[in-house]
Amino acid sequence: MTDAAAAHTPSDIDADILAILSDKGRVARDLLVPEAALADLGIASLDVIEVVFALEDRFDIEIPFNANDARQEFTTVGDVLAAVRAAVASKSAANPATNPAA
Repeated sequence: MTDAAAAHTPSDIDADILAILSDKGRVARDLLVPEAALADLGIASLDVIEVVFALEDRFDIEIPFNANDARQEFTTVGDVLAAVRAAVASKSAANPATNPAA
């Protein structure tokens, strides 16, 4: 994780996730609520892959998912939020020097 990403609060991380999802998915930010289904928002499988790559780059993480079945793993906006939060937390736990709270 980059130093800048490490210093972010959970709400900052969520804001970054939603900004990337809005940009790559071409969806208005106000529609990105946790229970919103990606398919209902018009976010295609290829868009999900682009979102994952952008999130991995932004937070210097690896998000475990199968690109051939992206919409099955990430059904809702909440699924994306949860996956990134978990990956960021795992990265922070593995590298406490990058976690200012540690």
